[in-house]
Amino acid sequence: MYPPLNQLNVRNVSLSYENWLGLLKKPLNERPEFSLENGTITIGQVLGKFLGIPFDTDEYYNRLLDYVSLPEMNLHLLSEESLDRTINNTHFQSIQKVLNIYQEQKLSINRFTAFLDGEKLLLKSEIPVIHRKIREAMIVTLEKYSSYEKDGIKNPELRRILVDVVKWSINHLQPVLENANPESEMPKFLWYGDFKKSHKYFLFYLIKLGCDVVIFHPEGKDILADFLAEPVFTHHFQNKQTAEAFPKEKRNRKTTVAYRASREIETILHQDGTGLYKPWQLRDYTPSSITLKTTYDELFILCKEIAMIRPDFEVMNGQVKIPSLFAKIQGVSKNRKEYWDRLQALTQLEHSFLIRQLPFTITGSSDYRFHYRNALGMDGLLSPEKMMQSHYWPYSFLPSGLQKGIAHAIRRICEKPALKPLLTESSEEVKIYLFSQAMFMPKNVTQLLEKFDYSQHVPKLIIYINELTGMLSRSDAALLLLLNQFGIDIIIYNPPGHNDIENYLNESLFDTHWLDEVVFELEYKEPSILKKVLFQGILKNLRGD
Repeated sequence: MYPPLNQLNVRNVSLSYENWLGLLKKPLNERPEFSLENGTITIGQVLGKFLGIPFDTDEYYNRLLDYVSLPEMNLHLLSEESLDRTINNTHFQSIQKVLNIYQEQKLSINRFTAFLDGEKLLLKSEIPVIHRKIREAMIVTLEKYSSYEKDGIKNPELRRILVDVVKWSINHLQPVLENANPESEMPKFLWYGDFKKSHKYFLFYLIKLGCDVVIFHPEGKDILADFLAEPVFTHHFQNKQTAEAFPKEKRNRKTTVAYRASREIETILHQDGTGLYKPWQLRDYTPSSITLKTTYDELFILCKEIAMIRPDFEVMNGQVKIPSLFAKIQGVSKNRKEYWDRLQALTQLEHSFLIRQLPFTITGSSDYRFHYRNALGMDGLLSPEKMMQSHYWPYSFLPSGLQKGIAHAIRRICEKPALKPLLTESSEEVKIYLFSQAMFMPKNVTQLLEKFDYSQHVPKLIIYINELTGMLSRSDAALLLLLNQFGIDIIIYNPPGHNDIENYLNESLFDTHWLDEVVFELEYKEPSILKKVLFQGILKNLRGD
């Protein structure tokens, strides 16, 4: 016989990296926070997040396997791969029936939950206090959805979320709930790896029910970020790494003491914020630009500087902010030698690309209206994931980190379009134009991005416009917007001092430097062969070739 309990309260126990495992193994009545008085039982819940991955990845995955396989742990694995997605058709129809009733009668969340219970969509327990807690947890979960999602319970995603929570409760919670007892043990779950919205609500439901939940994500993604009101113990490992498949057997490799020591020293030297970055360390980070405002003379100094020593360079939380240059040089200096020396020096830099023939892009002829709208996320903005997974995405051959960077740059230029609209063009049409033009990046520009190691030399696009070899087009301007968002240096030379980029973009987006004279139809002056040889020799020496 169980004591006549009428209330189950759940409180987080204070955790540390050293004590969490020991507390997880302890019976509830031996944990801190446990009390039993006046028909109310209070239990201490183990709730923790373990983000990132330690130096020894083999040991990490071996421990994960131990956590879910050793009998004394009694910890049950949940992950996107392990979840059982089957659902009884009767349950599916019952969910739809309750949703229809809600639409007709405008039910409160309490009554909504009562109908779910009446349709046998909520689990049962022989222990009355747990039976009541199941219903309470569903009410709190629906209240969370109502306050967290746009339009609350009216949000059309509710049906999918509810179907998932119900089926996973039946498939994963019900088998272990049968042995639950608030005086000794509640169900224990380990979440591993990536997640979707339904997963967040299912974990939230388990937590509110009083289950122990520990979360592991090698890449450091936080499934419960800003989702729980109360603070949650979080341990950050030293590294971040793409989550591998959950292990099915133990790994045999053992890291040496020297290897672990070298990895630790490397991590300390090259972690975010230290200002020291090894080659391609930031390849999976998402770049964005901070456009620097400079004088004409500063422009040529900063152009030669690597990104990480430029003002306001910052690396944090998977993002890298790149201080970049966007400038237009109108006219020509009286000192022609200085003018050509500076321009030629820029074009001779290793990561520079000179454009003299315009336009340098093509205008897409396909209608991307449907593709654009289909790529929008719930927030009304372009979803990088949807773009990258679409059949029309032209950059799938690029490394994943670079693809993600391009997709995020496209999202940003379409979020707040800086391209001037045509006379009869709506805001959405401008966004669609920017979106479609982003799918037609010239090969030589794509290769420029591929060479970009975000902490090192910033690629430069230099455009020389003398009006003898064509004019800048609107599609060119659209691509320049994208490259500026990505962090590329852009410098436009216009010897006659005429408008070009101003016809398409607001002048506040770039610096304009007026020189002494305007010169019409000024042919580009190639550097002498001797200067080319000397300059390339200096570059080779600097690189150690």
